[in-house]
Amino acid sequence: MSERRLVRVASGQGFWGDDLEAPVRQVEGGPIDYLMLDYLAEVTMSIMQKQRARDPSAGYARDFVPLMERIFARCVENGVRVVSNAGGVNPVGCADALVEAGRRAGVGGRARVGLVTGDDLMDRLDDLLERGHELANMETGAPLSTIRDRVQSANAYIGAAPIVEALEKGADVVVTGRSTDTALTYGPLIYEFGWSPDDHDRIAAGVVAGHINECGAQCTGGNCLIDWWTIPDMASVGFPIVEVSPDGSFVVTKHEGSGGRVTRASVAEQILYEMGDPTTYITPDVVADFTRIRLEDLGDDRVRVYGVTGGPRTDFLKVSIAYASGWKATGTLTYAWPDAAAKARAADRILRQRLDGLGLRFDEIRTELVGWDSTHGPLVG
Repeated sequence: MSERRLVRVASGQGFWGDDLEAPVRQVEGGPIDYLMLDYLAEVTMSIMQKQRARDPSAGYARDFVPLMERIFARCVENGVRVVSNAGGVNPVGCADALVEAGRRAGVGGRARVGLVTGDDLMDRLDDLLERGHELANMETGAPLSTIRDRVQSANAYIGAAPIVEALEKGADVVVTGRSTDTALTYGPLIYEFGWSPDDHDRIAAGVVAGHINECGAQCTGGNCLIDWWTIPDMASVGFPIVEVSPDGSFVVTKHEGSGGRVTRASVAEQILYEMGDPTTYITPDVVADFTRIRLEDLGDDRVRVYGVTGGPRTDFLKVSIAYASGWKATGTLTYAWPDAAAKARAADRILRQRLDGLGLRFDEIRTELVGWDSTHGPLVG
């Protein structure tokens, strides 16, 4: 716990492949206390697992390491601590590479790397099944046993506790595997403000702050449906910063002079992103109620968020399991004028007849005429 009366957590990545200059702009553009970098989605874990199967040293966000090498010295000088789930399915490999990057950046003796593991359940699945845990699909109810032999990865969504512990032990950079996206923001808040596990409303407010932060520039104009064409300088869009007070209320903003826009509408749109039951937003640390959120537009790219409530966490953690489910093949044929569309349709019929003749059966065959009735409509007929 610190004596801070305001903690600034900046978002620098919203997905693997996001703007690599955004974290640099966040660190250099103004005062921040923490930089959170969110790389993971469910499909990302599957991609990383496939990469690790080919190369045991892979399985994490490789671009995170050279990025940190660029900003390591500035982060250390400014006291900016970094929290990221860039570890993917190989957080140990990521942390090892990060230590080497710190040495190359000249901060090897000054920066400490914290490593969070424990989310990978691949080696525990059979034991869990033997102990009577079905690990049923949350949507279909089908037990894990129906796909056990095809499972490629299994990761539990972990919460803030190990992040807080790493910060307490002096970590300047915390690398996790499959933590929840929101924990990358509210973990530092729990550490800084000393919130206890039963501070449900405050932690729920931290969850909302993390939900707004987690997708990068989506809340600063990148996903705005209202007057989107008037949003300035999207090529250099400012990523969000949440300025959080000890009571959990916070202001969403961005660095002065950066592109994009922070308004009540842009923040509200992000709050609704990926929303299921808004009264029951479940995390490993608290269940947040998104229906009680209040937004106040303060002007000058500043929106105050307050009134968040929450309740006790559930007794369970969610597990993301990826499994092999067949193959997909794609191909492209090109036809030019005249009669391009007719030629393409004829090719479609021929290919389907060949597949039938070979006795091949597929779950789905889809044919698209790219360019027809769109860019080149008048030219292909």
